[in-house]
Amino acid sequence: MATANTPPSSAVRLTQYAALDIKGADAEKFLQGQTSAQVSLANGTFAPLTCFCTPKGRMLANGQLLRLGNDHFRLILDTSLADTLANHLKKFAAFYKAELSLAASVTFAGASQPLDAMAEHLGITLPEQPYTHVTSPKGTALRMPGSPRWLFMFEEDAGSLVSSDEALQNAWQLADIRSGLAWLTDAQQDHFLPQMLNWEALGGISFKKGCYTGQEVVARAHFRGQVKKRLVHASIHATTLPAIGEPLHDENGKSMGEIVSSAFSTEQEVELLAVMNTKVTEEALPMYWQQKPITLHPLPYPVERLDPEQIAAQLA
Repeated sequence: MATANTPPSSAVRLTQYAALDIKGADAEKFLQGQTSAQVSLANGTFAPLTCFCTPKGRMLANGQLLRLGNDHFRLILDTSLADTLANHLKKFAAFYKAELSLAASVTFAGASQPLDAMAEHLGITLPEQPYTHVTSPKGTALRMPGSPRWLFMFEEDAGSLVSSDEALQNAWQLADIRSGLAWLTDAQQDHFLPQMLNWEALGGISFKKGCYTGQEVVARAHFRGQVKKRLVHASIHATTLPAIGEPLHDENGKSMGEIVSSAFSTEQEVELLAVMNTKVTEEALPMYWQQKPITLHPLPYPVERLDPEQIAAQLA
């Protein structure tokens, strides 16, 4: 069984990501009406977190938005949602000078060290600040939110620079969990308000922009304090990973939450992110997965609004 103890000496291939390209003279205008980000903040350096919602404010996908050219944006999201989101957005893109396509040739890799070989291959200097990226004709390096990590996007296969080591893939997932960063998959699409994944605490929602699909519901939930479920970080003693969507129960057997992601921290310890009723943390209720007790851990950020405009200003 792979654990997170393998030294992160190389970049690891990450197949969970997909790249959705949005190009055209109206690409920015089109995205502005669809996504929670203030699209103009994506300026070729700052890559804001963002999400796409239904009219009822439920998340269809979340991701990170990069500007690769004047009329070229790239959304990084979970691969299980790429086709569905693209087909959904194409219905609206038809009214704009904007085209959507999956960048199927892009290879994703991740590293928790600033690897010189990767920078040299791309012909760039690696970005030092979270939420920022540097792009060359050969690809892009993105400094992820949270713990120091770089996500690489190669326009062509990087060959020997990238490994497929299972332990390194698990370590990347574990770093997401410890950073309190949850990526929506098709298993829970149209299920959560963005705030249930703490998206506003990570700078993934602009409350200063105009209308976008689902904006009214998302804003009302924020300003009226109606979010009764929140993302939490927890661990359990287990030798198998819980499935996405599996329930978490209190001592009376009542479902109080569901699992969003999980990874091994040791061969007998699993760490996870779960969306849980806020009563659990407010009242310190004992919780269980398959009758195994769950230990809650603090998140690395305060669960409060962080405006992406504030992050962008700090990077300027």
